[in-house]
Amino acid sequence: MKHDAFHEVLRSLRVWDTELPAFAPGTAPAEPLPLFHQWFTEAASAGQPEPHTMTLATVDEHGHPDLRTLMLHDADERGWHFASHSTSAKGRQLAALPEAALGFYWPAQGRQIRIRGRVTTGTPDEAYADLHTRSTGALAAALVGHQSEVLGSCEELLLASDAAWERASAEPEAMAGTWTVYVLDPSEVEFFQGDARRRHVRLRYRREGDSWVRELLWP
Repeated sequence: MKHDAFHEVLRSLRVWDTELPAFAPGTAPAEPLPLFHQWFTEAASAGQPEPHTMTLATVDEHGHPDLRTLMLHDADERGWHFASHSTSAKGRQLAALPEAALGFYWPAQGRQIRIRGRVTTGTPDEAYADLHTRSTGALAAALVGHQSEVLGSCEELLLASDAAWERASAEPEAMAGTWTVYVLDPSEVEFFQGDARRRHVRLRYRREGDSWVRELLWP
């Protein structure tokens, strides 16, 4: 595709071509978790595809930022939960520097949520429970392992995947030893409500000691 064609398509795209919900920040709860639960439920009810997908940002050993899209596994008083192999790129980065950021974007309602904080690891029992409440495919993928490593060929992946599926089906209690639950304990959570006239509402929760400070930000 020539650049002119790309540019034409890019400029033709509309943003939030739907009626957006209102957000009155003065009515927001004192802590961010209840508002996250509310917005998540509303996004799912509005037909937002895969509202549980999120972007995770980390930093590598050279200080270079890195990110990827993965699934939210829970959000409770401890923080926002996700899981991966400890030997993956994200696992190694979090072991070296356990600080991260999460981003949710739900265009069906013109909303996004940004979360920053420190990351801790769950227990082996939590990792086991996390992996075995999911599908056979999820277990098989975890049993393949080697996440983020260089792959020699697609055929090599197919062979490993087939073997992992057979094991996951025959041994549903099998465990991938490097599977780890991570929990991001937030220090900041920002809720962004888009507005068609660009009068976006941004409400940030910032932790101070054991309490939260709420403050509005310019869009």
